[in-house]
Amino acid sequence: MTASPVARSATAAERATDWLRRRLGRAVVVAYIAALLMTGPGLWLRHPHLLPRTGLTLHTAPLLLSLLLFSAGLQVPVHALGQLLRHPRALLAGLALHLAAPLLIIPVLAFLLWHSPDTDGGSGLVTAMILIVAMPVAAGATVWTGTGNGDQPTMVGLVIASTLVSPLTIPAVVGVLTPLLSTGYAHALSTAWPTLSGGSTLTGVVLPCAAGMVVRVLLPERGLKHALRVVVPVAMVGSLVLTYTNASGALGSFVAHPRPQLLVAALVVASLVCALSFTVGRTAARLLRLDAPAASSLTLACGMNNSSASAVLISTALPDRPHLLLPVLAYGLLQKTAANRVVRTVRPQAPLCPASP
Repeated sequence: MTASPVARSATAAERATDWLRRRLGRAVVVAYIAALLMTGPGLWLRHPHLLPRTGLTLHTAPLLLSLLLFSAGLQVPVHALGQLLRHPRALLAGLALHLAAPLLIIPVLAFLLWHSPDTDGGSGLVTAMILIVAMPVAAGATVWTGTGNGDQPTMVGLVIASTLVSPLTIPAVVGVLTPLLSTGYAHALSTAWPTLSGGSTLTGVVLPCAAGMVVRVLLPERGLKHALRVVVPVAMVGSLVLTYTNASGALGSFVAHPRPQLLVAALVVASLVCALSFTVGRTAARLLRLDAPAASSLTLACGMNNSSASAVLISTALPDRPHLLLPVLAYGLLQKTAANRVVRTVRPQAPLCPASP
């Protein structure tokens, strides 16, 4: 029997989504290369634009971020979220590790850089790493969890929970680690505390996730399947565009004023911090004897941080040091590469469209 056009279209969409899932890691690298070779469009996307005849201003990056989070919420079955709340071991462990990792890793980094040739003992690189590891769990982690068919409810819960507590935890983590910095950088971070404790990210993270969950509950089973076939691949493409946009912002100043030594130092430092973060997460997951999907989510929560927010804070707190965006850029690439390896260890458990809510 010949398949109907609708069925053929659905099958083609699923094949395209699966193809992109398997190649998402390589696609991220391509996005970074594109940002290096063509920074112009990325810089244009970073700026707000007034839509003609509407009076509305379009902010591309927040819109793409909301799309990622809406897609993540749409993929979370309500019963799975309820089970997560009844058995929150993975959620609580992931949140605790995400908060404790900076206090374990940054002092090690500061000690290693103290004897570096840098006149300020590597304080600039340490500052950039502090503003990365203190951030909430990256919303993009939900994309990688979906790619590896991991524990999406746990991942969404960790993104939301870490964001909810971030107005308290970010200033606290920065305050504890600031004595490791030279006077200039320490003063810059202390004056940026009002920005660090702002709650604007709450609505930008929690509301899109909640909207996705609500839509999942309201849609009938057939409508949900159609929505997932459209929203999931579009969100993955959106994550690549967001990656390109953020990378263009960091690479723009580097292309204008190349500093090869700083680039090498940024790669080395970001590699060390990223490796330690993911190792802490993986080790804790093994000690807790979590199943593979939950272990994947906990590892990602420990290693993936909101590097976009870090870039914004560096631009705000240290506007005269745009070169510090390079470590942020390097970490963003490395954490996505590491996430790609983590999720590939999780055996697929379900097709693209999960069971109805």
